[in-house]
Amino acid sequence: MKVPKFITPVSNIVDSLIPTGLQIKLQEILIRGGLYLRTADLVTMLLLVGIILALVGFVIANSMDYYPILIAIICFIIPFAGVGGFLFLMSDKRVDRIEKETPDFLRQLASLLRAGMGLEASMEDISKQGDGPLIEELKRAVIEIKVGRSFDEALLAMSERLGSKNLDRTFRMILQGRKAGGSLSDVIETISEDLRATLALQRERKSSVLMSVMFLIIAAIIAAPFALGMTGIYNGFMESAGSVNPMAESSAVAASGYVIIHSFEAGILMGIIMYGSPKKGIKYGFPLAIAGYAVYWVISTFGGVLVSF
Repeated sequence: MKVPKFITPVSNIVDSLIPTGLQIKLQEILIRGGLYLRTADLVTMLLLVGIILALVGFVIANSMDYYPILIAIICFIIPFAGVGGFLFLMSDKRVDRIEKETPDFLRQLASLLRAGMGLEASMEDISKQGDGPLIEELKRAVIEIKVGRSFDEALLAMSERLGSKNLDRTFRMILQGRKAGGSLSDVIETISEDLRATLALQRERKSSVLMSVMFLIIAAIIAAPFALGMTGIYNGFMESAGSVNPMAESSAVAASGYVIIHSFEAGILMGIIMYGSPKKGIKYGFPLAIAGYAVYWVISTFGGVLVSF
């Protein structure tokens, strides 16, 4: 992805302001998500887009007399939240793909070991074949070993980058089997079958909890937004009858916040149910929050017109 030239001077300033350690961590996140950009370049573009959206949102909200400062803050945050959600989804998808490919990789590794090749040489040979995220990670591990990093450190660094408990457990078992001696090819073959069974069990678990997940989705994007949207209709009827509710504006803000928070809570619960990890459920929070708030806004804004018919 090419960066516009006019961004470069601002990007250099941003680059000097971001600590080196934070830059390295953010760069790893970008690579995992498939965005091959400098951290400073991406941050600069997000800042510019956020400022433009904030100004537009402020002007529109101010003309409608509807919380211009709040709308401007939300508009400024939207690009960062959108890119963050995209990176989270892409990195999670990448890890899932690597997990699915790992059992076959381990079987290939065991076959090469039985043929008399060493562990490092076998990994290097596999890294030269095919493509995909797992091959990319293997190539990186091989390069790290060649420049002086120990095999154990390179393998553990690979599992740490991916953030997968399944892969971390797999690689640690390989290292333990290597230290224990004996037939490493048999150990790796057993680990491959164990990982394949674990992934199959996880897929079965997702299928078995489908009804619970559907209930959470309905609650997040239909039930709660619809119920809270009806409060807007009630306030409109009260105003048309000449009774002004002083809490109407505050209740609308509170209802909007509740819809968003409830959507993220539903997403976290979905992650716990399907994966046993609340962190993996965050990726569902963003689309649920957008859909839920859209339903709430439609009901609260146009519900009175629909009911009048």
